[in-house]
Amino acid sequence: MSDKIERQGEDAHMPVLTARNVVRRFGGIAAVNDVSFDVRRGEILGLIGPNGAGKTTMFDLLAGSVPASSGEIFLNGALVSSEAAHRRIGRGLGRTFQIPRPLPNLTLIENVMLAAQGQAGERLLANFAMPWRVAAEERAAQEKAEELLGLVALTRLAYEPARVLSGGQRKLLELARVMMADPSIILLDEPAAGVNATLLEVIIDRIRDINARGITFLLIEHNIDMVTRLCNRVLVMASGQLLCEGTADEVARDPRVIEAYLGGAA
Repeated sequence: MSDKIERQGEDAHMPVLTARNVVRRFGGIAAVNDVSFDVRRGEILGLIGPNGAGKTTMFDLLAGSVPASSGEIFLNGALVSSEAAHRRIGRGLGRTFQIPRPLPNLTLIENVMLAAQGQAGERLLANFAMPWRVAAEERAAQEKAEELLGLVALTRLAYEPARVLSGGQRKLLELARVMMADPSIILLDEPAAGVNATLLEVIIDRIRDINARGITFLLIEHNIDMVTRLCNRVLVMASGQLLCEGTADEVARDPRVIEAYLGGAA
């Protein structure tokens, strides 16, 4: 197959992320089994399912953390199935984790600046050959980091060490950090987990604000109220397979979804 999906009309109509017949086996167990879907540009797509459904493994495959046993993954039209995670970041894929792990002794702004891509200062020689360029890029990165911390309502803590943050604030910091790499799509892993109700409203608002900037989201979440509020379309996984898709109301009424979550109690 070509390394590009056949384009249908304008690039704006091409899915930002595509999984085609993706399989991941661990020994004799298929944690993800022949899963295919598209993430449409500009949407917030939900991915739900009971524990053990294969959702996190699917994220690992999309992000390049683990290789697929078979199948294909396309990012912004390019075949990336065999590319490492850092290459996919460079192509516009960002990811957050259910349990954020910022560097605790660095300030918030330093944590965000670390995610800047392609900085000249990363190359030892550039620090001696073109210090003016390194300094200019550092200033630009700091200004951008400050703006992103403002976006996630953490400006007042910008120069505090990350260890002072609550769980919900760490998730906001991670949003700012992933935005520093200029993603076209963000894989968002359980942003509501362990977050109090007040901060959850802030997180929901920030996701909407970032989406309004043209950033696409694929969202794993067990908080169905959050999924209903954010997602026009929802995918449901169970036992490693894609069970169904539709609106939040449609999948909530689907007998297969009820059976997957409740089993015989349905």
